[in-house]
Amino acid sequence: METVDHSWQKDVFDVLKQGGIRQIAFVPDAGHSYALSAARSDPDITDVVLTTEEEGVGVVAGAWLGGQRAALLMQSSGVGNCVNMFSLLDSCRFPFLTLVTMRGEYAEFNPWQGPMGRRTQGVLELMGINVHRAERPDEVGEIVGAALESTFLAGERNAVLLSQSLIGRKKWERN
Repeated sequence: METVDHSWQKDVFDVLKQGGIRQIAFVPDAGHSYALSAARSDPDITDVVLTTEEEGVGVVAGAWLGGQRAALLMQSSGVGNCVNMFSLLDSCRFPFLTLVTMRGEYAEFNPWQGPMGRRTQGVLELMGINVHRAERPDEVGEIVGAALESTFLAGERNAVLLSQSLIGRKKWERN
């Protein structure tokens, strides 16, 4: 039986909260479940449910224009949906932070997740977004914190890729 350390999920939320994030935009994802639940319970953070990930790029940019810090939480499959909107970030020089749970990697059962999972980092880099990767639970808080500071203190665009091995094996349910 696989044992996976999920303490990193609390670290993600704690870093976002301490870093002044006031809005979290997301398409529901099990890998971000702790942060999403904590955000919904926190009166200082507005959680914005999206119908598609590219809307989140606009939400994050709009939050910045309104004087707030925001982050986009999504799965690697959603990165492909955002490519056109990423041009807004570069053209307008908006700071941007996204946390991406990876699919198509460790013990993936769904072949549809593979192509985007293998290309996520390259797509983000082609769009001018700095990519940081967390593989181990003990490094997640530090990496997310560094990306957050780079985003809001230096005005950079950053993505943190959260390895599928952090979440553990996904299981296909058979009836």
